[in-house]
Amino acid sequence: MLQQVMTEPGKIEFREIPIPEIKDDEVLIKMTHIGICGSDIHVFHGEHPFTSYPVTQGHEVSGEIVSVGKDVADFKPGQKVTIQPQVTCGKCHPCRHGKYNLCEELKVMGFQTTGMASQFFVTDAARVIALPENVSPVEGAMIEPLAVAVHAIRRAGDVSGLKIVVLGAGPIGNLVAQTAKGLGAAEVMITDISDFRLKKAAECGIDHCVNTKSENLGEAIAKAYGADKADVIYDCAGNNVTMGQAIQYARKGSMIILVAVFASMASIDLAVANDHELDINSSMMYRREDYVTAIELVQSGKVKLQPLVSKSFPFRQFSDAYRYIEENRESTMKVIVNIQE
Repeated sequence: MLQQVMTEPGKIEFREIPIPEIKDDEVLIKMTHIGICGSDIHVFHGEHPFTSYPVTQGHEVSGEIVSVGKDVADFKPGQKVTIQPQVTCGKCHPCRHGKYNLCEELKVMGFQTTGMASQFFVTDAARVIALPENVSPVEGAMIEPLAVAVHAIRRAGDVSGLKIVVLGAGPIGNLVAQTAKGLGAAEVMITDISDFRLKKAAECGIDHCVNTKSENLGEAIAKAYGADKADVIYDCAGNNVTMGQAIQYARKGSMIILVAVFASMASIDLAVANDHELDINSSMMYRREDYVTAIELVQSGKVKLQPLVSKSFPFRQFSDAYRYIEENRESTMKVIVNIQE
């Protein structure tokens, strides 16, 4: 079978290796689609602090089961599936208390261990999640980032009836905004400095789309939500400007949740955060229940994934996919690689 390998930053090769054999508790999957995310791009440019080379990428995926081990009862050949890419120790305090997304020894496929960018992939059945018939393989490859959004929304508890602000309208911000609406938020505002991304958010049904390059965020929140402002603000951009905006314009006693990863040391006004008794929270990856809810949101039509797909590339054109993203940053949301093409 063919497997992708990034031998060094910016250099992708393909190698022929045997199709792996499965153990009793494992599943062999024919991989069909892979999504490229911001972290993958960091690896491509040699800027990911926790990834070494060579590395096989691929953590946003869909595929079809080919065969199952004799101890696997929940899956059968022909099923469409996706895979949770976390590799955990199962022994540390977070793992023992059901928070394995915070595992002390956490590894993620495609970064610290072998990813799924190959024509076939073997994994423990426990990491496999079935996809319904009405969820397409392309949508299946986007369940992973949607699970990130589901987990982030759940960090605020029940958002039913709440007024939400999402800072950053990239793929994760868009999905956080859609998920908030899908899980019952009364109104959702999303902000960005890209009209293209805001147009996509509007296309996905977000109530208020604000370009903070031309409109003051505080005034926009007051106009949309009144004097009580927002109940929760999500930072999906991850920089000093957006976190500064969140702290400045949050209602006293309200919640801010950081979803994005800061690229450098943060410099924020904690004096204001303290004075306003703001609950500054964060969100890290997902757990299985987040995948299940993500699939339900797509299946029910409450979250739209197709508008986020910018372009698809055949497997051997993996490098072209990265070049396309680099050359079309302002008009690209999600790029998909079709492994079977």
